[in-house]
Amino acid sequence: MIHFVLLIVCAVAIYLSCEWFVNAVEWLGERLDVGRMAVGTILAAFGTALPESVVTLVAVTTGGTEEAKSIGVGAAMGGPLALATVAYGVTGAVLLVKRRRERASTLDTGMAVPAEAQALGTEKDMRRLAKDQMWFLPVFFVKVSLGLVAFAFKPALGVLFFAVYAVYFWREIRASRAEEAAGTDEDEVELEALKFQPGKESPDTWAVAAQTLATLVVIFFAAHYFVTQLDVIGPMLGLSATVTALLLSPIATELPEIMNAIIWVRQGKVKLALANISGAMMIQATVPSGIGLLFTIWHFDGPLLWSGIVTMAAIVYLLLTMRAHRLTPARLTVAAGFYAVFAIGLVPVLT
Repeated sequence: MIHFVLLIVCAVAIYLSCEWFVNAVEWLGERLDVGRMAVGTILAAFGTALPESVVTLVAVTTGGTEEAKSIGVGAAMGGPLALATVAYGVTGAVLLVKRRRERASTLDTGMAVPAEAQALGTEKDMRRLAKDQMWFLPVFFVKVSLGLVAFAFKPALGVLFFAVYAVYFWREIRASRAEEAAGTDEDEVELEALKFQPGKESPDTWAVAAQTLATLVVIFFAAHYFVTQLDVIGPMLGLSATVTALLLSPIATELPEIMNAIIWVRQGKVKLALANISGAMMIQATVPSGIGLLFTIWHFDGPLLWSGIVTMAAIVYLLLTMRAHRLTPARLTVAAGFYAVFAIGLVPVLT
């Protein structure tokens, strides 16, 4: 019982520390002048995707057996799966509820459009979101393919995944700055007060840096103990290490992305909410994968392969709706159904 309690404590610690980290990096983005969208796709995404990367790093570098190391590989696959399905689905559901309430308040005008039929942003916004999915899909396909083959220099390919993210990082920074300079981003910037200095409208730079570093330390140690508890709980539930990481780890570690999306949707910052998810997905498609390739044999069993297939299916679905400019709150909510498909499909895969 104590292991379940400790697991929950670690999950809460990860969530709270990531919330403080995101609060700090939003101010850091303002100080560094990286541009609005890069705050979501790069800075906030880095903060909320950090637990998965740390879980993978700790598991593959400190695990004494291949079974223990497989928790890290499972986390590297479970993160993108949960984001592509649950995170997008929850965001769509919150958007749907919000728009239905707004529609109900304007029914007396007789001009309201059904919430389900309203596309999420302009055609330009959809192209930008689709571009993120176009970056993710081929990288993730290569990631899954490498788990099915074995050759001598495969570990060295981990470096290439870091390089891909470096290119994506630079592209996002340039595009975000150019968009802000051109004045094409119409969202208002409303930063929450820095938690280290809640009474100051503009916090000190040292406070921003201190909050960032402090939360990074908490995230690292919470993730370390989170891996330890998973290693014990998995066998207690009769689950393999891989399945434990695929089913349990994403539920806790994806909470920051989901909660950030909910908050931004309520504030009317839909583009930032979606950018946070897509940016976190790009990090998880590259950084944990590179770590896994460098420190493990990176061999996929049935559950890992199934998670990869479902993740790619969810992204293809989202990509097609985005490119057709038909992504609505209702269609975004459907993405959560792919996670249900994954859970159901695990039964025959494991038998």
